[in-house]
Amino acid sequence: MHNQLIKDYNFCEKVIKKHSKSFYFAFNKLPKEKARAVFAIYTFCRYADDSVDNFNNSEEKQSKIDKIRKELDYFSKGEIVDSPLWRALADVFERYDMDLYPFWEQLEGQQMDINFQQPHTLQELENYCSYVAGSVGRMLIPIIASQSIRDLKKEANDLGIAMQLTNILRDVGEDFKENNRIYLPLQEMSLVCYTHVDISDGKRNKEFIMLWEKLANRAETLYENFLNQLDYFDKDSQVPIRLSAQVYRGILDAIRGNDYNCFEYRNYVPLPTMKQWLNQATSI
Repeated sequence: MHNQLIKDYNFCEKVIKKHSKSFYFAFNKLPKEKARAVFAIYTFCRYADDSVDNFNNSEEKQSKIDKIRKELDYFSKGEIVDSPLWRALADVFERYDMDLYPFWEQLEGQQMDINFQQPHTLQELENYCSYVAGSVGRMLIPIIASQSIRDLKKEANDLGIAMQLTNILRDVGEDFKENNRIYLPLQEMSLVCYTHVDISDGKRNKEFIMLWEKLANRAETLYENFLNQLDYFDKDSQVPIRLSAQVYRGILDAIRGNDYNCFEYRNYVPLPTMKQWLNQATSI
């Protein structure tokens, strides 16, 4: 691997290290080549996500996502934009049997945030989660399940949905205050008589806990279903995958332990706990 490409991958590694310590902690345990590929894919997703979240003006957001679409279109034709991300990603596509479709779906998911509407049903929410996070799982399949005799796209998609539901349950207050977004389904809120005003007030009453737990239980079911299929993934990838699922699932318990405070506090799994889980995963 030549010096420029090493620098490009190092750039991607710095991005994931900065923006997601838990993902980095898990996927850094992959063999070097696979870890680099995951870092490049994460950087693409971060690039897409930042294009929506880092701008207040919807015209700017649209302009940024259109720019990435154009760059991805160039990429699909073998015309590589001269940047660390695209050069690293081109190398990933040379090394693995990659599918471009989930990358387009990721951008479609970001488009949903630009044209944001609160989901009416849990199914609508899961559909959104499939675009913004299930797509990431499907991007990773050629890397972490390269030897598999089974099609694991559904399992990877389900893990992405579970992780995105976890993000939503962690960031209820932040999403509302910073982006004026409510991802909790309208139908589910109505069922327990929990209102937009309640979210604005940061109410953690029994109605909120019922609503929160319904979504959390759904995420936990998806985590469990995914982990039951773990043996079908590449042997050298199973510990990092297990760890990433466990860490994200652990965020739900962290929120419970903090009296469901996801309005004023960003809940996370502490590093000593992650290290303990890593030791357990490597001894299985």
